[in-house]
Amino acid sequence: MEKGGEAGEYHSKDFEWEFVKNLVENDPSLSHHLQEPHLVDSSSSFSSSVSKPWQDFHSRHSSGKFFKERRYLLKEFPELVLCGENTKLLEVGCGNGSTVLPVLRGSKNITVYACDCSSEALVRTKENINRAIATVDNFHSFTCDFSTSAFPNWLACHHCRHNKHCHHSGESDDTSLNEHCIGGVDFVTLIFTLSAVPKERMPRAIKECFAVLKPGGLLLFRDYGLYDMTMLRFEPEKCIGFREYVRSDGTLSYFFCLDTVKRLFTDAGFIEVELENCCVKAVNRRKNKNMYRIWVHGKFQKPFLK
Repeated sequence: MEKGGEAGEYHSKDFEWEFVKNLVENDPSLSHHLQEPHLVDSSSSFSSSVSKPWQDFHSRHSSGKFFKERRYLLKEFPELVLCGENTKLLEVGCGNGSTVLPVLRGSKNITVYACDCSSEALVRTKENINRAIATVDNFHSFTCDFSTSAFPNWLACHHCRHNKHCHHSGESDDTSLNEHCIGGVDFVTLIFTLSAVPKERMPRAIKECFAVLKPGGLLLFRDYGLYDMTMLRFEPEKCIGFREYVRSDGTLSYFFCLDTVKRLFTDAGFIEVELENCCVKAVNRRKNKNMYRIWVHGKFQKPFLK
């Protein structure tokens, strides 16, 4: 599969989203993607075991085969490179570290706090970071499923969540994180994470991100867009809700339209800064087939307190 390198993944507009929408709507073999499934058991039947499939996934793929740095994110979100000293970032759903590592490489001013619902994922993240960077003292990780539980108080205590001025400082090692509040974070990254959360839990999860951001802080978002190639590969029996699917390994995948993303984040209190589809056309030359990738790019700001 060919595309013009890493730059092609950055804010590409190879085609208009409506072009693929028309293709899907006029293809009878894809009609199951347009209809809300009539199921006795909805996605809620998968909700109680969201973390276990990911735990199993990272256990099976411990060799690093699925690891690929998302270096293009520093171009999509230059704020992560241009930030000042003592900047704090929370990476939610860090997986194997494919987002964390380029951020750590790209900026020495950021302290990164990374969480995942899978403890196995955190092991993979630390392994990948240790292989790539000789000494890292600005990275901390912890286990958390933000769709079912609050972020720990040391990230943003009750006072920090409800007051404009915070006078806290970060700590130098993971053992101290349970004792001292760091005063909230300047950035939250949700990179291909929200789509793995059951749809009914998404509003709560986003509100958790809102709560730990400092006033004026940014949430940086990238995830699967409606009618992305991977969505169209799902068979009808894998559909567990409208635009929501379950993979063979039990992990979930939701595909977002812009209106849904806008509503989810603005309902949580965010201000929309940027929101658009990234549309990339790749070519599988062996099969002589065009592959249409669609991702949603967004930036959302927590309002400054008056």
